[in-house]
Amino acid sequence: MSEINSILFQLGFGGIAGFAVGYALKKVLKITIIIIGLVTLAIMYLQWQGILNVNYEQLVGKIEGFVKGIAGGSTSMVSQVVANLPFAAAFLAGFTFGFKKG
Repeated sequence: MSEINSILFQLGFGGIAGFAVGYALKKVLKITIIIIGLVTLAIMYLQWQGILNVNYEQLVGKIEGFVKGIAGGSTSMVSQVVANLPFAAAFLAGFTFGFKKG
């Protein structure tokens, strides 16, 4: 009986935590996208005015390195998800629902 309670706890907590994370992440992403857009417009304007000189080759290289670094760290996360499958499934369902509501 304690194993069933443990699974139910993982499902409930995973769903609630997933909803909270999904909801908050969507709100944070909206604000972040607005800030990135405004900064990009400001940099473009300053470059157009001749105040800034942007090295786009180096900028693209830095962005590619950042993205590759993030993608490389995801392998350990997959093993954690498999180890905690009931929690992960409920978290994913809650995350999806929270992201849609946010």
